[in-house]
Parts: sequence; structure tokens; C-alpha cells
Amino acid sequence: MKLYDLELSGNCYKVRLFAALVGIELELEPVDIPGGAHKRPPLIDLNPWGELPVLVDGDVVLRDSQAILVYLARRYGGNQWWPDGAAQQGEVMQWLSTAANEIHNGPNTARLVEKFGYPLNKARALEVSAQLLPLIEQHLSRHDWLALGRPTIAECAVFPYLAVGWEGGVTLNDYPAIQAWIERTKALPGFVGMPGVR
Repeated sequence: MKLYDLELSGNCYKVRLFAALVGIELELEPVDIPGGAHKRPPLIDLNPWGELPVLVDGDVVLRDSQAILVYLARRYGGNQWWPDGAAQQGEVMQWLSTAANEIHNGPNTARLVEKFGYPLNKARALEVSAQLLPLIEQHLSRHDWLALGRPTIAECAVFPYLAVGWEGGVTLNDYPAIQAWIERTKALPGFVGMPGVR
């Protein structure tokens, strides 16, 4: 199973993290984003969007970290990480949606500006983060995990950009429940980090 990967990408890290937690061995294929390798074959043939991550598992080719998490959890993780029931799937899915929307537009975007110099609106990203973090804090002050009372792929989807948000000026000093959840996630058997996770 091959993952087209960028070490500093939180979206690629989501996949690496889940794979480590369930013991999936990935062949990592580093992609030279600054050199434009994501816009040329073979990657552009696998993913016309020209984005990472891309997973190749036999005949299965998937783009988008959330989609890859669902696939891997269903195929290799039993129902521990992606449940069978519709209501339970919805509970997990709402956090994958949060990762793809508010977290992407908040902590992730702030990090892209600060760490990598992307020409995006950092003030707006910090504003989104300031609206988002109290909601996550409130939830985690009542629950140990994001969904279903146990670790799921929701953790893998949400963790990366909250854990490295400080690189974009999004700090968690005022959010003890989020900090405690980060530590619980880091204590999961098989956990692996990425640069910036401390």
C-alpha cells in the first residue's frame, strides 16, 4: 500500500497516524511539492486535483485524507474506528466534516500562512479558530473522545492541525480540555508524531 506523502502535511499525517494506530504498513512516496511534482505524472494521473495525500491500495486509488481514513478504517480497522451503525457513522462523520471545513479554514490556514508563506487571509483564519476552539473545548470538557466515547478516525482527522496550530499562531493555552485530549491521543498505542507535534 503506497501513500504519496509530504512529511509536513497534516492531511498526509492523518493517514500515517491512523495506519500506525492499527498496524498498517505504508510505503511512503515523498512528493516534491515545491518542485511541482504534484502537478505532473505520475501523481496528476492518480489525482487530477494535484493534491496530497493519495493512497494506492492495489486497484484502489483514493484522494482526500477524510475519504482515505474512512476506507482504511472500514477495510482494516474493524468497527472500532469506523462504526457500522448509521447514527454512529454520522457522529464520527461530523468531526471529519469539521476537520475538512472549520479546522482547514482556521488552524490549518493560519499555519500555511505563517510557516509556508501562503498568500491566504491569516486574520480570517485566526477568527475562524477563535470561533471553533471554544466549541471543541466545550465538547471535550464533557467527553474524553470526539465521538462514541472511544478513539475513532475522528481523532486522526482533528488531531493534526490542532496539535500543530501553534505554528500558525493558534495556541491552546486557554483550552485545557483540548490539551488533555491531545495528550490522550498521543498516549494511544502505536501513536506516531509529525514535525511540530510536541
